[in-house]
Amino acid sequence: MMKDDAEQLDERKVKILDAIIRNYLATGEPVGSRTISKYTDLNLSSATIRNEMSDLEDLGYILQPHTSAGRIPSDKGYRFYVDHLIQEKDKEVTDMKEFVIEKTQKMEQVLKQVAKLLANNTNYATMITAAHKSDNKVKFIQLSCVDERQILAVVVLNSNVVRNRIIDVDEKVDNESLLKLNILLNTALNGLSIEEINLGVISKIKEKAGNHSSIVNDVLDTLSKSFEEDDNLEIYTSGATNILKYPELSDAEKVTHLLETFEDKEELVNLVTDTTENREETGIQVYIGNEAPIQTMKDCSVVTATYDLGDGVKGTVGIIGPKRMDYENVMHNLKSLKKQLEGMFNKNVITDKSMKNDSNDSFDNN
Repeated sequence: MMKDDAEQLDERKVKILDAIIRNYLATGEPVGSRTISKYTDLNLSSATIRNEMSDLEDLGYILQPHTSAGRIPSDKGYRFYVDHLIQEKDKEVTDMKEFVIEKTQKMEQVLKQVAKLLANNTNYATMITAAHKSDNKVKFIQLSCVDERQILAVVVLNSNVVRNRIIDVDEKVDNESLLKLNILLNTALNGLSIEEINLGVISKIKEKAGNHSSIVNDVLDTLSKSFEEDDNLEIYTSGATNILKYPELSDAEKVTHLLETFEDKEELVNLVTDTTENREETGIQVYIGNEAPIQTMKDCSVVTATYDLGDGVKGTVGIIGPKRMDYENVMHNLKSLKKQLEGMFNKNVITDKSMKNDSNDSFDNN
């Protein structure tokens, strides 16, 4: 592709070329101006699109196989698609990774602060989980050449978990084959959960991948590890020693087991799971004594709330104290916190302003 030609491809021409290539890849049929007018958001007339397509043909990016027929991509058009349009996806992956890292770091800071403030305000033990997408699905997959013997596989889930893997290959995979693999994997897997990626789906992908089925194996392995990574629930706790303030919970053996529960946090996952499955319409769940799903909390009361960030992304906040806890104050704090978190993390964006809010504004000090 000559530099002078590339400079003539303004945004309109790029969008039209993109639409032609994507339609042709999907249907195998020449693409006409009427199809493009429906496919793009340019709001152009068929006549204008025909003029642009004529320019693209003159520049060698598309061909007209038959008179009065639509256009198909030329080798030069495919090369532009691979070298230029795929770069946009690379940038999207890079931007998303940076955003996820930044968002995760800020969320961790906020949630740790929230757990501490809640423990101070209630004088009970507290826990809070990072937001978690229970019905996670594949968002997109991208394969890119690193060198002649290596391919970079990037997998992104709906929860914006991003996982990279370098795949070693026995022989060089050309750009056209890589493009076809990208289209094959995304067409077959986008929008699927781990449960939906069954043997039937995998067999069809491998069959269509042909000689590149080993690459598909490595991608599927990366995908599986991505789902496993997303299942590792982060739980932050604070105020466990507040339990010692209440005589009925200060029995040495009982309090030791209770503190161990907060330390290893594995049993807290049972509490989170039970809350998610049985939460009330208000998002508040109250466990009294034996109702608690954790054996070491049978002498306590546990009040939990679910905060909802939308799109299936939820987290759990819990307060653990004696059965004589101030339920009114606890529920008031949880409702206030639930509202604050849902507003703070609205649309999965954590702003610096949210971080700088006066911590005392998050809850009412009662």
